[in-house]
Amino acid sequence: MTTSKGLFGHPPGLTTLFMIEVWERASYYGMRAILTLYMVAAITSGGLGFSAARATELYGTYTGAVYLTPLLGGFIADRLLGPRRTLLIGGVIIALGHFSLVFATMPSFYCGLALIVAGTGLLKPNISTMVGHLYEEGDARRNAGFNLVYMGINIGGALAPLVCGFLAQSQSFKNMLAHAGFDPIHSWHWAFAAAGVGMLFGLLQYWLHRKRLSNIGGKPMLRTAAGTKNAHAGAMSKHEWHRLGAISVLFVASMFFWMVVEQSGSSITLFADKLVNTSIFGWQFPSTWLQSLNSIFVIALTPLFAWLWVYLSKRGTEPSSPAKFSVGLVFLGIGTALMVPASIFAMSGKISWLWLLGLYFFQTVGELCLSPIGLATVSELAPVRFANLIMGAWFLSVALGNKLAGQLAGFSDVSSPMSFVWLFGSLGVAALVIAGSLWMLTPRVKKLMQAT
Repeated sequence: MTTSKGLFGHPPGLTTLFMIEVWERASYYGMRAILTLYMVAAITSGGLGFSAARATELYGTYTGAVYLTPLLGGFIADRLLGPRRTLLIGGVIIALGHFSLVFATMPSFYCGLALIVAGTGLLKPNISTMVGHLYEEGDARRNAGFNLVYMGINIGGALAPLVCGFLAQSQSFKNMLAHAGFDPIHSWHWAFAAAGVGMLFGLLQYWLHRKRLSNIGGKPMLRTAAGTKNAHAGAMSKHEWHRLGAISVLFVASMFFWMVVEQSGSSITLFADKLVNTSIFGWQFPSTWLQSLNSIFVIALTPLFAWLWVYLSKRGTEPSSPAKFSVGLVFLGIGTALMVPASIFAMSGKISWLWLLGLYFFQTVGELCLSPIGLATVSELAPVRFANLIMGAWFLSVALGNKLAGQLAGFSDVSSPMSFVWLFGSLGVAALVIAGSLWMLTPRVKKLMQAT
């Protein structure tokens, strides 16, 4: 499908997939913004009363599982239901998970997390592969298309922490609840409900515009009527193995990248809540609002990057995917290292939120060089008969990164800012080392990608 009647000259199906990414990610990032803070909040404040170490470990396990289950979701789509139907079922399960978190009980809390994990596994890889199927191989718009969908992710990611952070943390909303006769300590659960409503909006628009995707994502046919095997069967060719080898190298870089970036929902969240002055001209704002900065930068910079890749492609000077990954890791290292002096200054008192502005800016530049490029590359290199499964396997890199992020965040302690110096310093140096290593491997990876 290569028609150009949709968003910015892209196929019309891109608009539908763009919008469900907006709402699904709004539901996910809204809940994610407050999850760690909810777990560490005292029971008398409506929280769970967990220690910081227990909360960050559970956070890492949960977010890691969110990106692990796409492996199963990709298999189900490839072999049983097809991407369109699998995506819809996943969205319904996600909404049920968010609404389970509305109830202030431990069973409903764990049930809600489990449902969101399962639903995201069904939904996430199939959006990405369906975006890839909108374009023919070699279409110069492919990277730009993934950048636009990535902007959709971050529209949701920018708005959700503002809404859910206000509902969960704002004293004015708590006063509203008390005035209406509700217990204000349960403001957390109103935020969880808002995340569920966001997912319902996404499902509604997906269903209303499903005809735009009628030519892709249908139920797979493992055998033709004559009983002969189709594109889903057959041994892997040498060409396909080479391409999977290239994906494997990028997989490692992606895993490390997310291990650092996902400090945002754990160690950075705690750092911002206790060690950052969250006020502008005397006006106090919820610390969770700082989590919107990354998404705001993505929205602002994505059109520039989408244009840049097409422009360089036309000139024949566009960097290869591994080269873009290397550049992304360099910016990641710079942003993370910026938090070292910030942590040192935090020993003397709360620091300005502008330090986190710098962190998120550099991380976002790195993210736009790596994350949407990784999705586009995998969608192009993966064998057609295993496309959804391979995309699910790609999200395994994000899963491992998230799990490791939670483990590392447990070494931080807001009562000892020096712990953040060691954490961010180590991660910043490691990012630069891995960037240099991947840069040296780039010629070999390019050969694997182009092998015939």
